[in-house]
Amino acid sequence: MPWSEVETTERYDEWERADGYATLRVRERADGSYVVRLDRLEQAPDGRSYRRERVGDRERADELVTDWKEAFDLSEESSR
Repeated sequence: MPWSEVETTERYDEWERADGYATLRVRERADGSYVVRLDRLEQAPDGRSYRRERVGDRERADELVTDWKEAFDLSEESSR
């Protein structure tokens, strides 16, 4: 199930899973580090989950987003 970037006027980047039950967000902290967070709703077919990790730079944050998109993806069959 694909993830798509969500347009926002806030100071973070966000992606939403196609089923609408999970989002990923990256934001820069004042100290230059980044926070990556996954929020999956209780109603999601794969259940509730929340993860948050702080990393030192944007490159590592982007790697984590890629890893989490893959780890928290759903196949089309399991979302039906």
